[in-house]
Amino acid sequence: MTVRMRELAERIRAEVMDLDRVARRAERFWRAAGEAGVDRDAYLDAVALNLQSFYSGNERLFELIARRVDEVVPGGETWHRDLLRQMAREIEGRRPAVISEASAAGLELCRRFRHLVRNLYAMDLAPERMAPVVDALPQVWARVQAEWLAFAGFLEELTEPITEG
Repeated sequence: MTVRMRELAERIRAEVMDLDRVARRAERFWRAAGEAGVDRDAYLDAVALNLQSFYSGNERLFELIARRVDEVVPGGETWHRDLLRQMAREIEGRRPAVISEASAAGLELCRRFRHLVRNLYAMDLAPERMAPVVDALPQVWARVQAEWLAFAGFLEELTEPITEG
């Protein structure tokens, strides 16, 4: 179990770097869309794609934790929402909450937007639907990023040998 937890901590740290790039790209393309003329739709499409990737990346990590640490992965029609809620709860005897309730609320906004992206044509994604997600992203990501790194630290502590002082 020790090696698995160390590998999971390393995976989280690597994914955090990728998630940071994706969040920054979404913000950059959003600003460019506001300044663009003819190419505005292309920038908005890029924003939607990066927001979708942002939530999907977080969810991939949530699934890994549910499988490897919790040993319980939600199922059924609402599994995406249930997984997010699971990560905001402490699992007694296994792990602390991975993310805070505030982070879960911010990521819920991203999750719902991802659902729209997956179920609408790109041309139907109005900027008004993206604005609340992009506006919240810097604050949500700053908090979630810190929580990911803290959780990776928790996993690494599990792998450290206990020494007597």
